[in-house]
Amino acid sequence: MTTTCRAECEHCTGPMPLLARADARFCSSACRQAEYRSRRAAKQERVSSERAARIPSELTSRPRWVRYSGRKVPLRVDGRFAAVNDPSTWSDFETASEATAGEGVGFVLTAHDRIVVVDLDNAVELGRVLPWAQRILDALPATYMERGRSGAGLHLWFRGEVPAGRRIRKGEQAVEVYSDRRFIIVGDRVSGTPLELAELPDAAGVIASLV
Repeated sequence: MTTTCRAECEHCTGPMPLLARADARFCSSACRQAEYRSRRAAKQERVSSERAARIPSELTSRPRWVRYSGRKVPLRVDGRFAAVNDPSTWSDFETASEATAGEGVGFVLTAHDRIVVVDLDNAVELGRVLPWAQRILDALPATYMERGRSGAGLHLWFRGEVPAGRRIRKGEQAVEVYSDRRFIIVGDRVSGTPLELAELPDAAGVIASLV
């Protein structure tokens, strides 16, 4: 069987050199490199578009990103252990989202950023928000919200601060509030929630009054 050479360069659509290999795709190394840059730019644009559709820019603009293991241990993008108190082990969002270590991405909370996460544990059952959790959601301002990794919890993201992390348990209600030295798994936005973080002054006090 005779293999016919490609007639046109895939990048510039100009004629291929007379002595080009049968499997050659580009007429020159310049066109090959230009095509690579074009594909990379298209990939970056796609990542940016997907990011804008599911994660607030207030988070993606900060270099606070890590990967995480199956046991919810923070990892660097190369798979080594990361630490929530060591910024040198964190990455920007694009680098973390393109890495293959672990199972996904997480965001490290720092007091400097004034970002608070309210974790409603076991708040969802059979796809429905339980009454105690719904009462809390109704009392708080609308904000960016995600499902926890198990599918049973909810993470609400706010602008604010708490002096120290708190765990509040009362009967079936289990609420945690954090703003520093914790990492939160990110990536499963609750449809219809804002892509912005609402203000929540005195977050710990507000949550304690609702539980």
